[in-house]
Amino acid sequence: MSKKANASDLLGINARNSLYVSRNSRKAKAIARSKYATKILLNNNNIPCAEIYGILGTDEDVNDFAWQKLEGDFVIKPTNGHAGTGVIAFRTKVNDEEWLNVLGEKWSIDDIKRHCRDILAGQYSIHGSNHNVIIEERIPIHPKLLKYSYKGTPDVRVIVFNSVPVMAMLRLPTEESGGRANVSQGAIAVGIDIASGITTYAVAHKKQNINYLPGTKKKLNGIVIPNWQKVLLTAVKASDVADLAFSGVDIFLHKTKGPMVVELNATPGLSIQAANQAGLRRRLERVEGLNVVNPEHGVKIAQALFASDFSDRIKVKSDITSITLKEEVSLYGDDKKSVSTVAFINTGRLHSAIARDLAGELGLLDVEDLLWFQKEKEEGSLPVVEIKLRLRGQTIKTTMLVSKKLNHRLHKVEIGRKDLDGFIISPNKND
Repeated sequence: MSKKANASDLLGINARNSLYVSRNSRKAKAIARSKYATKILLNNNNIPCAEIYGILGTDEDVNDFAWQKLEGDFVIKPTNGHAGTGVIAFRTKVNDEEWLNVLGEKWSIDDIKRHCRDILAGQYSIHGSNHNVIIEERIPIHPKLLKYSYKGTPDVRVIVFNSVPVMAMLRLPTEESGGRANVSQGAIAVGIDIASGITTYAVAHKKQNINYLPGTKKKLNGIVIPNWQKVLLTAVKASDVADLAFSGVDIFLHKTKGPMVVELNATPGLSIQAANQAGLRRRLERVEGLNVVNPEHGVKIAQALFASDFSDRIKVKSDITSITLKEEVSLYGDDKKSVSTVAFINTGRLHSAIARDLAGELGLLDVEDLLWFQKEKEEGSLPVVEIKLRLRGQTIKTTMLVSKKLNHRLHKVEIGRKDLDGFIISPNKND
């Protein structure tokens, strides 16, 4: 990585397995391993996923299936496959006996049946004994991602822990990956800023840093992922209904249907760290033990904790603004409530803070508004709320500690270092 994460922040395979995968129950792992069981679960909970056209468990099923009724845009895959092996996506029907896959290769009914029998024989599975074939809807490439993908449909992987989406990446199919969105097969991994849904860094072959789509001048950072809030929400809901404490949720982006879950992973790979140039272990530790009320709350926590400054740096930024140690700010709370006050610019603290009385005035102390509690040396465990403020013409969406101590101080708001990016402080001697 060009920007190296601290070694202590990185999650290794052994730590992943012993500290996080181990928290998933046998039942949850079994559901994640079976694509069919996953789809049944998702359908029963109204979570969007590809439509199932058929499940084949025997040679007789393969022979009896009404292949001629399949027009185009369908996928054949093993129900318990691994890393995209055995998955064939078809785009067009040539006639009642032949179809073209996404690579433009022609397959006859006999070719397809032969492939299905290989799946039934367990050729593409590394676990289990029920090697069934699933035939399902093929999700077309979202128009906004079409120019970045080779033949196949890109997907988004979201790592979810304790109902919080902690890291995400876009996986782009390549010629090397055979049009599949599997990093282990050669797909490109592109990190995504959790807060904005904008891509940041990219790697090929799991660790080779790249800036452009291979063979082109198309930048891989700055891609805006469609329906980002819904992507995160869908990932958390899918992980929750499967009762997975730790998971990787793979999601397709459909132009009209929105985010659709591809599959669940109880043991997700770790190349997502290279794509984000950030350590997964540190993020997992930050959400450990938080009381997450619902999926919406989990997404809110994630976007407050894991916002990347990269998505700001890839945009054109205005000149650095000079501020003094005391600045008038406007604060915005629930139901469009707002308050203007003078804030103290306190570079001695990392996180900004707001007086408890003022937070109450803004309607920010309802249970559903509290993100988490954070321990502070002087005041103990303090609630943390999300808030929007205006400082010198710039809008900042941030989190603030709610402090009773500030009730008794002249300045009811203190702005910490975390919210001072893009500002230069010029102390006013008259203050």
